[in-house]
Amino acid sequence: MAEARRRSRSSADRGHALALADAGIVVSGIGSTNYRRDYRSPDPDRNAVDLAADAFTEAVSDAGVDRASIDGLIAVRVNYERMSDVLGLENLRSVSSLEGAGRMAGVAVADAAAAILTGQASTVAIVYGNDGRSRGERYGGDLGPETTAAYDAAQGMTSPGAYVAMMFRRHAHEFGTSQDALATVAINNRRNAAMNPVAVLQDEFDLADYYASRPIAEPLRLLDYCLINDGGVALIVSAGPTGRPRSAYVRATSISVDIGNSYTSMDCFYEKSQVAARDLYASADVQPGELDCLQIYDNFTPTALFTLEGFGFCPRGESGRWLLEGNLGPGALPANTSGGHTSESYMQGFGHLVESVRQARGEAGTRQVPGCRTVGYFCLSPIVSGVIFEAG
Repeated sequence: MAEARRRSRSSADRGHALALADAGIVVSGIGSTNYRRDYRSPDPDRNAVDLAADAFTEAVSDAGVDRASIDGLIAVRVNYERMSDVLGLENLRSVSSLEGAGRMAGVAVADAAAAILTGQASTVAIVYGNDGRSRGERYGGDLGPETTAAYDAAQGMTSPGAYVAMMFRRHAHEFGTSQDALATVAINNRRNAAMNPVAVLQDEFDLADYYASRPIAEPLRLLDYCLINDGGVALIVSAGPTGRPRSAYVRATSISVDIGNSYTSMDCFYEKSQVAARDLYASADVQPGELDCLQIYDNFTPTALFTLEGFGFCPRGESGRWLLEGNLGPGALPANTSGGHTSESYMQGFGHLVESVRQARGEAGTRQVPGCRTVGYFCLSPIVSGVIFEAG
């Protein structure tokens, strides 16, 4: 039975990729709220819909399109009926809703591109709203009967962070990975956030400060964890160029799935990320070394290590050493240039998408990567996804 199951998984394990290099699909507009302001002074009268609407207004202005021309809507973490009404989108031909989970950012871009490719829409708005800080969201501890969480909690597994901590323990046991590598990711994020005026946390820290932060799910510490904050993000995805001096084209997307009863994986999602990476790079006709900038989904710092291995930036088991050798950051490969989930905000990957577009356009201000033309967004989770953006 086990062998049959392995054969079944292998035969279906081809991932899913969209080759878009010649499709002309472009992110024509981006918008986001001021995460720092809303973290320091959250407004209880502004809910997730309001935040998403603010980001949408900015994205429409950035795109220079008439909102009447928007005929597709993907609502994430917010109700699509409420959003279409608030945004005044009356000419929709394609509407969908995605749950409020970080794994959905790459899925949303793939869905928007697919809708355009198949003629379901010509201009798709992706809108995301999150009022988690105002509502006291904890991202863990839900013991609802529809999940296995109650059983997991008996073993102390009350959140995704606990699972990621366990995966890192396994990685460290198998490969000798040092916790100093996690600190490297967190320090890199904060260094970049210091150049981002809307980042929630901007004060830089060093290795000693990292180890002085309190443990949460050992060995993970507070500085290994994503933030909980309010905010909104929107992207306008269009068929064809917009007349900008520089645009951000969606060159390829790829998805591979490793869903089980819990947020964990014996191989830290390595096999599935290899599938997604293979298809993504083949579809985009690029290799990891040709990317100018990375935006890595980092709900917790170990996820960045697993991503670097799974998407081919270093060999399996070598991410810790690779990071400690100085391969990520100033003078090396730029990553999470806006500060990532641990310092800029936790918009569940959607802020990373906006930063990807800014870098491809050359509009990231003091944190702009010189000569940036190709940006990779990677999310390693039970739904592994990748998106390649290219300047055009």
